[in-house]
Amino acid sequence: MLSHYCSIITSLEFSPDGKYVVSADRDFKIRVTVFPKKPLDGAHEIQSFCLGHTEFVSCLAFVCTQEYPQGFLVSGSGDSTVRLWDIPSGSLLNTCEIGEKAGLLESNDGETECCSAVTDLCTSLDGSLVAVAVQSLQGIVILNCDLSSRTLSHAKVVSICGGTFIPTSLRTCSATGLLWMVTGVSDLHVSEHPSLARVRVISGFRKSNPDSHQHEPLLLEDNEIPAGTKLLEKLQGSLSYSEEDFLAAAEAVKKAMSNLLIKKQYSAENREFRKRTRNDKKGKP
Repeated sequence: MLSHYCSIITSLEFSPDGKYVVSADRDFKIRVTVFPKKPLDGAHEIQSFCLGHTEFVSCLAFVCTQEYPQGFLVSGSGDSTVRLWDIPSGSLLNTCEIGEKAGLLESNDGETECCSAVTDLCTSLDGSLVAVAVQSLQGIVILNCDLSSRTLSHAKVVSICGGTFIPTSLRTCSATGLLWMVTGVSDLHVSEHPSLARVRVISGFRKSNPDSHQHEPLLLEDNEIPAGTKLLEKLQGSLSYSEEDFLAAAEAVKKAMSNLLIKKQYSAENREFRKRTRNDKKGKP
């Protein structure tokens, strides 16, 4: 359906009403395409472009409420921002600088990065919160999302202390207010070797009363998760990799993805040379 796209697609989502398919790519763009009546013929009718990111767009999510059932779009990027968009028009409504918050905490190697990429994000079911995973940030950033004023704002950073924390996926489900995270190597002692995945859970991922601290986002210990370690054992499984092997592989993946997603800059002379030596031009009259 999207085989005619000319850029690397980094994220793909369907709008809540099923009218649009929204794609993000390496070239800083978000494309809103009308979902076709005949998908096998391709999706060619463009509704809008969401333009404003200055690096690759890494992730997308929709935020909906009863007051705004049509929903809005939130996006994360390699430029360390999360942005709120109007879907039909592609208008940028608000920008939240996540990099400023990420700089407050140490990265996994003890250093801070001035421009850490947003790796994933997830919205609460009531549309009031956005959870954001940031490269090299030892925690999850929670944003307030106010659709009535079309704004995003910092609410809290939930720190994840100890162990390897490389968040790759965030999801929430049902009305429990639990945020599920897939991170680095598991340290559950269920076998001789750790598993490749580590599942962590944050409670209170929903809007709470401003005067109450009862439902504030909080990292749960394994024994506090519903069904406890038995559930985690099933979710995480077991693979024969040491943590040292995993860290080496994670660093290699990080470099490879950086080379893939961040566009290289060439001098004018270099660009002309690359154009003259393009493989797709060879053999043509």
